[in-house]
This record gives sequence, structure tokens and C-alpha cells, in this order.
Amino acid sequence: MTADFKKNLQGRERMTRVADFLYEVGMLRKTPRTGYQFLGTGTENVAEHSFRTAVIGYALAEIAGADSSRTAMLCLFHDLHEARTGDFNYVARRYNSSKRTEALEDALDGTGLAEAVLPLWEELESVESLESQLAQDADQIDLILNLKEQLDLGNAYAAKWIEGALPRLRTEVGKELAKVAATTDHTDWWFKGPDKSWWEKKNGKGKG
Repeated sequence: MTADFKKNLQGRERMTRVADFLYEVGMLRKTPRTGYQFLGTGTENVAEHSFRTAVIGYALAEIAGADSSRTAMLCLFHDLHEARTGDFNYVARRYNSSKRTEALEDALDGTGLAEAVLPLWEELESVESLESQLAQDADQIDLILNLKEQLDLGNAYAAKWIEGALPRLRTEVGKELAKVAATTDHTDWWFKGPDKSWWEKKNGKGKG
């Protein structure tokens, strides 16, 4: 952490710093995922992405027999630094870099949470444990799910993006889920859920 930034936090009690931190986490709701400007359709903020990524990571770990709670935590905090750095899409990364670890350290300073959270970040970055590999896969699968929805809604370019995302998967379970997600209609879960007769009855026919 820079000396100037530390000076700004001098004298703040731990609970005040935790409150600061939680306000900062809220910034992820206002931080857009910028890749969609190139796709041409779709919008998402980092908080939305982080939530489903954590759920995906939990599901992958359960299927793989890994530590599902740890995997979900890796996913939950994987983009926390973007409250300070913003989201760098794949085009921007060719020309820009950000101090992601420093941003996360500064966000956690004085909260008492650094000892628990920073090792998660280090594990995620090293991508050596099964849980970190599953978390990285969850990150990509969330993107693939969004891309498939845009493809279903008529954006043909999303197919190219899916094609580029699939090779990034690291684990066998991640690859399997990603392939299924890329070929499943995003409306099936609700449209095909009820028996066909249920939809027919909704036009004033019968009860239920």
C-alpha cells in the first residue's frame, strides 16, 4: 500500500474499515463487464458475474468431489479488485495492466480479513489446486452461459466467442459442463419444465 493511501486510513477502527470495505464491495454492482461492448449485445456487472460464478464453482466442486465451500469462496472473491481497477476485457489486456494484488491488499487493509482472503487470491492465481482450477473454469462457464443466451437471442457473433472460450477450460468436469451449456437452449429450464398442457390451460382453460 502506498504511503499516501495509508495516511488516508490512519486512525480508522477495524469495524469502520469493514464498513469501508463493504461499501467498496458494493461498487462491483456499478462496475460493468466491458467485453460486451465488443459483442454488441448483453450487459452485466461484476457483482452479477461473481455471484453466478460462485454458484457454478460450488456445483463443479460437488460433482468433482472437491472442496465445494472453498471453491465457492475462490469464485466469490476472484474479481473483488475490480472495484478499484475496473474490468479489463481481452482487448484491453493487450495494451494495459493493473495492480490487481495491490488493489486487493489496499481494499482489505485494516479490516482484519486479509489473512483469510489473500491466500484465496494467491491460490486462484497459482491455479495449482483442483479447487482453483474449478474456480477458473467457473469464471469461463459463466461467460459461456451469457454468450449462449445472446446466441439464442440472435447475436451470431456469440458463437465465435463461445468457440474461443471452450479451449480455456482446465478440468474434465468443467469441459463437460461448458459443452453442455453451449448447446442447451437458455429457456429450456422454464419453458420445458411444465407439461405442455400447463401452458394450454393458461388461456382461461381449466384450473391450475
